[in-house]
Amino acid sequence: MSRPTTAASTGVRWSVPLVLLVLLAAVPAVANAADMGFAISLVTRVMIYAIAALSLDLILGYGAMVSFGHAAFLGIGAYAVGIASAHDEWNAVVTFPIAIVAAGAFALLTGAISLRTRGVYFIMITLAFGQMAYFTASSLSDYGGDDGLTMWGRSEVFGATPFEDDTAFYYVVLACLAGCFLFARAVVGSRFGRVIAGVRENRLRMQAVGFNPYAYQLVAYAIAGMMAGLAGALLANHAEFVSPSYMSWQRSGELIIMVVLGGMGTLHGAVLGAIAYLTLEEVLSHWTEHWRVIFGPLLILVVLYARGGLGSLLRRSGGDG
Repeated sequence: MSRPTTAASTGVRWSVPLVLLVLLAAVPAVANAADMGFAISLVTRVMIYAIAALSLDLILGYGAMVSFGHAAFLGIGAYAVGIASAHDEWNAVVTFPIAIVAAGAFALLTGAISLRTRGVYFIMITLAFGQMAYFTASSLSDYGGDDGLTMWGRSEVFGATPFEDDTAFYYVVLACLAGCFLFARAVVGSRFGRVIAGVRENRLRMQAVGFNPYAYQLVAYAIAGMMAGLAGALLANHAEFVSPSYMSWQRSGELIIMVVLGGMGTLHGAVLGAIAYLTLEEVLSHWTEHWRVIFGPLLILVVLYARGGLGSLLRRSGGDG
């Protein structure tokens, strides 16, 4: 049974995203004042992966669908923009919808098969589809193959080039993150979202009251894929490069770690997890190339002593037990 909503928990649920939004919006000004321009690029990358983690949390945290191939949607979105640029199509109004639809279509097709399984079988089949996408991208010799595809610039908007300026692109990514968060919050709070959560708790009971769990889960899976496709389109523009590694199972594992670290089932937790993971990666990798040896025990400590991730710590500090 879910816990009753309290004023404190409601305050935390909205105050944390607002604080994050304000802090993220202030980064370019602070970075420029401190002559730390690299921080803008770093935080842009963090926000892009936060969108991808947010999309995964929608199905993992709320729907208990453990997808080990989620990075495939990220890579498909990136390749849609990269391949379009190779054919001299730079208009984001064209390429971004293509990226979102392509990732959503792949999610719909693979989800239609994957969701007929459960548990470890679902994990393995999503991993298989993810690796299929990875090896397909690696075989595209016309678009770089294993070496990846270099984009000679960023997307345009009807001939204008707002993405070329790092600060302007930063705020585009921030707007996308805010929009995705609000959209995900609306989905979770809707009747649709309550059905997804109900299926997670008791599938048979939801079937007994007249809902089709498979159909609801498939739509949620496709929505998550489309959001990850948007993140991929932004990632391609940020790096000005597209690589099959975006689709690897290791990248899917990193997205899962971000969600677990921040707290499954808390949308702001997915954002916090992306910030924490990528910041620790940046800091620890400057100390040693074996930074994962240090990060691993830190993650274990979070799982053991902060059950529910970073999001749970904030809920407790807000008085939500």
